[in-house]
Amino acid sequence: MIVTARLTFSAAHRLNNPKYDAEWNRRVYAKCDNPKGHGHNYVITVSVQGKIDPETGMVIDLKKLKDIVRRRVTDRVDHTNLNEDVDFLQGVIPTAENLARAFWQQLAPAIDQGTLHEIVLQETEKNSVVYRGEDE
Repeated sequence: MIVTARLTFSAAHRLNNPKYDAEWNRRVYAKCDNPKGHGHNYVITVSVQGKIDPETGMVIDLKKLKDIVRRRVTDRVDHTNLNEDVDFLQGVIPTAENLARAFWQQLAPAIDQGTLHEIVLQETEKNSVVYRGEDE
């Protein structure tokens, strides 16, 4: 059984690798390398897999799952500059891929009913990433 919670947050970021010069960053990240940054209204979908508890009828209480996601991720990133304001993202290029992996690292240890199965991070209506902890 897989249980899924969906939350939203808004944040700004700049895609830039400081190891490379301005030309390289413009070529790789184009308008996403805007020195003033840019923002998105993100949607994060977190799925937990497990057996249904015969006492509760649930894999995990969805309110509890949403509280974990809020406490460990969305409250910490909402209305921030992801490059500058979030402790667990320091030194991370905040691509959707890197964000999903960083969010996994924040959430997996806090899930004590079932196991974290998947994070889907939607950056725009047309762009999203799926992470299943493959490289953990």
